[in-house]
Amino acid sequence: MADAALRLQGLLEQLLGVPLPVRVRAWDGSQAGPPDAPTLVVRNRRALRRLLWKPGELGLARAWVAGDLEIEGDLYAALELLSGLVWERDDDARTLTEALRDPEVRSAVRGLVRLGGLPLPPAPPPEEVRGRRGGRHTRRSDKRAISHHYDVGNDFYELVLGPSMVYSCAYWRAPEPDGTLEEAQRDKLELVSRKLDLTPGQRLLDVGCGWGSMAIHAAREHGVRVVGITLSQEQAAYARKRVADEGLTDRVEIRVQDYRDVDDGPFDAISSIGMAEHVGADRYLEYATVLHSLLGPGGRLLNHQIARRPQRDETAYQVDAFIDAYVFPDGELAPVGTTVTQLERAGFEVRDVEAIREHYALTLRRWVANLEAHWPRAAQLAGPGRARVWRLYMAASALAFERNRIGVNQVLAVRSTESGASGLPLRARTWVTRQP
Repeated sequence: MADAALRLQGLLEQLLGVPLPVRVRAWDGSQAGPPDAPTLVVRNRRALRRLLWKPGELGLARAWVAGDLEIEGDLYAALELLSGLVWERDDDARTLTEALRDPEVRSAVRGLVRLGGLPLPPAPPPEEVRGRRGGRHTRRSDKRAISHHYDVGNDFYELVLGPSMVYSCAYWRAPEPDGTLEEAQRDKLELVSRKLDLTPGQRLLDVGCGWGSMAIHAAREHGVRVVGITLSQEQAAYARKRVADEGLTDRVEIRVQDYRDVDDGPFDAISSIGMAEHVGADRYLEYATVLHSLLGPGGRLLNHQIARRPQRDETAYQVDAFIDAYVFPDGELAPVGTTVTQLERAGFEVRDVEAIREHYALTLRRWVANLEAHWPRAAQLAGPGRARVWRLYMAASALAFERNRIGVNQVLAVRSTESGASGLPLRARTWVTRQP
């Protein structure tokens, strides 16, 4: 009798203490749950063993990446429904240890064990970061972490990011569907350039330059000389070719270099777009101090960075298990207030903060659509597991930005002159009077 889905639904509801909001289809073809809801497909018993050995987000992530779990129907709707059970439990929700004191919960776990077969721990998917050695955010560990995320293959990123090859939040004029991702990314690069007040002959340091889009835009459109730095060999090779194809080798230099090793300042301006999330809380003041030292008096920094919501007890903050294991190893998010404080401690004067989180939700949805439209090719280029990682993290991140669980901010800071002059006009937001 094919009844695995019904038994699984009952056991999960017993374990969670609430009705399961999605439909379930099990490996034996059986189905249970709301008929019009997205379907959680449990392809094999191994998925249950993963959840039993790593309850919560990491177990689900391993099952998803390995292909043991799949979602049919609206991915965003399914993640919304499941988030309340996995990622957003109330503060008074029971921990697993507490839950196991309940005889009914212990009975449900025993039922899952019987349903899952031999309770041996499956090996984690090969896409998971393992065997970390040494401290966090050393030059070596940062290089490994960046390589894990960015050295997936430039062809894969071309499918996801599109022709702009910009891997950070775009800047949308309006959320109408006819606006293209490429236009919104161009407008973001122009917004950064105007905030930095780039003029011909200036020197710009682009920290975490990616595939060279900001460096090329600044040199081509504003006549500046640019040094772009990245820790990714693949990004650097791609960026250098783009620079050469644009005929900008006399104005743009792309280096594989840690920001802590840049020694040829001063620069007139620094852009750091989507890089500071990799720095880490313990290293952030050092990061800010290094950038401050690389700017000349009156120089500007544009720090574009994802932020999390502050917690009542900041000492209890933990890095997201799925993101840390599969997406951004050692990446850390900080509240925007903490970022501003650290920049000021390093000597900067913060002049403007612009929150653009809704723009990132729109950007991520476009990236997910690109990935899904080219799914067979993406899975061939990066491997099915890696493609599943990117689809899950981008879709979940889009929802997180929409629900204000995380944000993204552009912080404009200045290294003032000895006299205290900032070099900014009295009405500082001159860039908004000239729409990109």
